[in-house]
Amino acid sequence: MDIKPGDTLVMKKNHPCGDNKFYVIRSGADFRLRCVGCAREFMVPRSKIESKVKQVLRTPEEP
Repeated sequence: MDIKPGDTLVMKKNHPCGDNKFYVIRSGADFRLRCVGCAREFMVPRSKIESKVKQVLRTPEEP
């Protein structure tokens, strides 16, 4: 799965704050994500994230 910093991930399950959207700050073996609802940041292994992503929202790239 091609996930880049700057993408927003829509997950299958909600964060405890109630939102299911997460902004990608860093990608690699681990992802550093920020919850869109409460702005909490956390690190999660790539294997856990790739199985729980419902949709990837990308920002339009400039030419």
